[in-house]
Amino acid sequence: MSSDADSTPADGTPADHGTLSVVGIGPGLPEHMTLRAKEVIESADVVIASSLYQEFLRDDGTLPPEDAVDDDGIATREDGFEQEIVRSTMGRQIELARAAFDHVREGKDVAHVSGGDPSVYGKSDLIFKMAEEDDATDIPIEIVPGLTAALGGSANVGAPLCNDFCTISLSDKWRGWDEIEEKLRAAAISDFVIVLYNCWRNYEEAVEIVREERTDDAYVAIVNDAGREDAGRNGESHFITTLGEAADHDDKVSGMGTSLIIGNHETETWSNDDRTYLVTPRGGRDVDDF
Repeated sequence: MSSDADSTPADGTPADHGTLSVVGIGPGLPEHMTLRAKEVIESADVVIASSLYQEFLRDDGTLPPEDAVDDDGIATREDGFEQEIVRSTMGRQIELARAAFDHVREGKDVAHVSGGDPSVYGKSDLIFKMAEEDDATDIPIEIVPGLTAALGGSANVGAPLCNDFCTISLSDKWRGWDEIEEKLRAAAISDFVIVLYNCWRNYEEAVEIVREERTDDAYVAIVNDAGREDAGRNGESHFITTLGEAADHDDKVSGMGTSLIIGNHETETWSNDDRTYLVTPRGGRDVDDF
């Protein structure tokens, strides 16, 4: 007997349905988006995206230019294909999820755009929760992965994630600070390299908690708008400091686009003629070990 996880509806998805794709576009600029993400957005009958992501997607023609969109939100591509462009906002997520289900049932393919990766503090869990809430088992769902801030920020500063690491969101919107503190402490004790998301909330307090379990000379990178160049809210930048001094650089923490990468006891700096990098060796191995 197969488990529930292995079972599928007897009749499958109705033939007249479209598909709902939750599409991660990475930082937002076209060169950091996967080919699959671009193809899904270009071919979707309905695209749901925030104003910022719509702006990014128009840079290289993934979405038609703004002047190609009529008053009803219908955009006409150069080949004549029409797409409905829907503006997404934080306050409309439930409404938009239900609207996406309706579009799919009408036979339309829907691209629901998420920054970064939709499964890393993104929108994919909401889609599944809404499908469960509405008993929308007839809706086929595809998750299109994207480059998340931990990976983009790591690339900006070198190779700090080459050993075990974890990500922790500092947002206490859906869970208490006690739970966040417990995870921070456990990650620090376990010697993970730690990537903090949502640093606009309580980042100084988070740093102080990690300091209780980790030496002050551990390296820290403060990364803003990784992969967005000048297109981000405050402009792409990174700054390397230490755990003992990280809380003193609140002027470098610019908002939702900021991530902190906190190194472990093996994380070190390496400099060439260009700049200084952060590197975490995989188990401290030497060149001869490769």
